[in-house]
Order: sequence, then structure tokens, then C-alpha cells
Amino acid sequence: MAGNKSYTIVEYFGGDDGYRCGYCKNEKGNFSNGMWSHTMTVQDYQDLIDRGWRRSGKYVYKPTLKKTCCPQYTIRCHAQKFQPSKSHKKVLKKMSKFISQGELPIGREDEEPMDSVWSEAGPREPTKACQSDVTCADITDIHQEVPKCPPVVEVQEELGDSSASSSESSRKDPVYLPKPGKGADPNRPPCRKAKDLRKERRLQKDQIRQHADVPNPNPTRSNQPKSLEDFIRESLGDDASHQLEVRLVRSNPPSPQFKASFDASYQVYKLYQMAIHKDPPHKPSESQFRRFLCDSPLEAESSPDGPEVGYGSFHQQYWLDGRIVAVGVIDILPTCVSSVYLYYHPDFASLSLGSYSALREIAFTRQLQKQSPKLSYYYLGFYIHSCPKMRYKGQYRPADLLCPETYAWVPIERCVTRLDNSHYARLNQDPDAGDALALKDVGRVLVLYRRTVMPYAAYTRKRKGPSDEATVQQYAGLVGQDCAERILLFRS
Repeated sequence: MAGNKSYTIVEYFGGDDGYRCGYCKNEKGNFSNGMWSHTMTVQDYQDLIDRGWRRSGKYVYKPTLKKTCCPQYTIRCHAQKFQPSKSHKKVLKKMSKFISQGELPIGREDEEPMDSVWSEAGPREPTKACQSDVTCADITDIHQEVPKCPPVVEVQEELGDSSASSSESSRKDPVYLPKPGKGADPNRPPCRKAKDLRKERRLQKDQIRQHADVPNPNPTRSNQPKSLEDFIRESLGDDASHQLEVRLVRSNPPSPQFKASFDASYQVYKLYQMAIHKDPPHKPSESQFRRFLCDSPLEAESSPDGPEVGYGSFHQQYWLDGRIVAVGVIDILPTCVSSVYLYYHPDFASLSLGSYSALREIAFTRQLQKQSPKLSYYYLGFYIHSCPKMRYKGQYRPADLLCPETYAWVPIERCVTRLDNSHYARLNQDPDAGDALALKDVGRVLVLYRRTVMPYAAYTRKRKGPSDEATVQQYAGLVGQDCAERILLFRS
């Protein structure tokens, strides 16, 4: 690492004290290790979430699964192989009906609960000394070649690709998802009334049942399962009562579009917190909103083989008839789209926007994979089996859970029985498997000390005072040897 190459700087806080759990409401039962990230490359964050870390603003934390009240396992969905379930189709059809006919569903549907731990994680503030050192850090003193982290080991069963190939062409606009009515396929029939379409579909089903035993010599797409994109497209007709547009805006560094819509986005967040999480009016402050949902340590990066929009942190805004009704906070990383949080206007709670936004984000991941083949996963944050209301994330399949001991990905079907029988479980069933990136040499951990980068072995010779080796060993064990040799750990 030399010159002006990007690098990551963190300040590790440990994790001895328990704090309030956002799921079971235990006041002191949630335990995690945390660190403040002043700046972070997207590759370093990709490697960290593949070891169970997750960010909330610039605070990055890793739950202590053996100790915490509600163990949280990192979960990912194979976006390209995903096929919507019956409940997912219900959500998509409900949104399509609302947009086409204009009426909200009566009453409030059972909504998937959103992650709440982000506001309970108790992030500490970085030290003032570190703030100064970060801006003046000299990175030219590194004389050793730091190896690149190898890919995470996977434990994966052979899963057949059950997804229908998407008929959606690559979108030309690098920032916005398609606007309603644009980019229509000239080979598709013109939009018709929903009533006529339903009648025709019923007739088609009757014909299929009547001729089920007659082989079809010319199978067409109508005989194949609808893809996720097919369901989404159905709600984007020109003659719809409402117009829904999904815009992707970069939140860090803030783009002009992000700045222009900031106030409107914040007002939706404030209403969401008061209605859904029962916050008093003064609690969802603008500073809290910026800190947790707008600030990010991730740098804006791009790559020749990456997506056109680049990597980093974004807000995916849902505009209904010209106003924001929901915002999904996401990170675009080298191999995944990572969901951070979602908030929405409470007037539209009956539309199941938590489910709908997840489905849109899976479709967005599939779109990005056309531009960057290795970007193939959708990370849903944490799966919490001990909290029945939070098991819904396991319905986005095929899905894997991250083993907390070997950091290998294990198909969720293999994990459920173990999690049913035990509050905490090692998910990798190979008894001989271990952590391939376990700490081997604490002396090679990189530290930032007095504006100079050096290996920990050199730092111990320069520093006076009591030893901090136990803290550094704990940190390096959690991030892994390779990341510890790339990431700069601030020491005072």
C-alpha cells in the first residue's frame, strides 16, 4: 500500500457491556464488538460482512453470538436463482393493483418487522486525536507487501437454477430504474384494463386444464413461471392510476439529487419512526437521521468490470406521483447489494413495503449482475431464528447463513434443525473445518500511530505504557488475519 491508494482506518472499541436488544427488548442482553470506521474501502467492507460484521452509519459492529440474547446470523440470497414465493407474489400483485386501480388495501396487513438493532447498537464517538491523524496519515512507510484476502470458503449444495431467465433488457440509465411507460417492449401487446386481463387469464387457465394431457409442440413464455421482473413490470403501465418511480441516489458523498430530496426524505423517516417505532416527536432528529442513515464510511469507487453506478452507499427512493413514500438504504459492494435499512410513510403501511422493497432490491441486484457477473448476492442483514417475527428473511431463497465459527456459507435448509434445537449453533457440520483466515501473527497487524503506519510489532517497540496486545489480538481475530494486515487500526 503506497502513494494515494485508498485504505481503511478504524478505531476499535471492544464489546464488554451489554445494551438494549431491539428484538426481545432485553435491556442488557445484546452484546457485540464494535469499531468506528473513519473511512473504508468497499472491498474491506465486503470482507468484513463476510465475517459477520454490519454497519450502522460509520459504526461497524459484530454481534457476539454465543453471548447475545438474540443470535444474529448474516444471511444472503442468491439473487439470480430467486423465484418469488406465493406470499411474495401476493405482495407484488397488491402493489400492482394499487397502482393500476388507485385504492389502498383496507386495513393494515401483517408487515415484516424491520431491523431495529441499528439504533440500539450504542456506537461510541471517535477520539479527537484519531480525527486529526486520519486527515494527516502518512501511508508511505509501509514497506511490506500486504496480501489480498482470498475468497471466503463456501459450503454449498448443488442447487438447480430454478429461476426463469429475465426478459428485462439492461437499463441504459446508470442512476434511475426505468420510469413508468418507458422502454416498453414493442413485441408485447398494448396495456389493457385489469378486468379484461384477469378474464383472459382465467380462460387461459381453463384451456390449460382441459388440454393438460395434450403436449404443446410450441411452448411459449406464457407456459413458464413469471419472473420477478414480470411481476414488477405489470405495475408500470401508462394508463395506471398512480405512477411509481424508483430512483437510485448516492448518499456518500451526497449527490445533487440526494441533497435536493434530503428534507422530503427526512420527513418520511420522522413519520416512520413515530408511527412504527413509537418514537416521541423530538427523538427522530435530523442529526440522528444523518448519523445512522446518511453517513457512511464507504468511499465512492468504480471498476472497469463493476456496475455502471459504481460502488458505495446509496438511497433507493420510491417516488409515488411525485413524492417520496419509502427509502431503502443500500450498499453496492463487489459481490453483493447489502440492505441496510428501510423506512416508509406510515400511510402506505398496508402495501407491505418491507417485502416489496426487498423484492425490488433483488431485481436490482440481478440488473447489476448483468454489468458485473460477480455481483450476484443480495444480503438481507441478519437472520434471527430465536425471534419468530424475524424469520421472514429465510423466505427469500435460495439463501445461505454464515457459520459464526468457520465463516463458511451454509444453505439455510441445513441450518434450521440446528437452530430449532439450540439457541446458538455452529452451522458448518464439518467437525474438522476451521477459520481459514484466523489470526496467525499479531505482529503483522497494521496500526496507525502518530500519523505513521507500521506493523504492530514495530508499534510495540515505539509505544510506552501498559501492553494493549490483548485488545489488538481480539480485534484481529474478529476481522481475520488478511484484513488485519490491510486495515489501519488507530492506536494512541
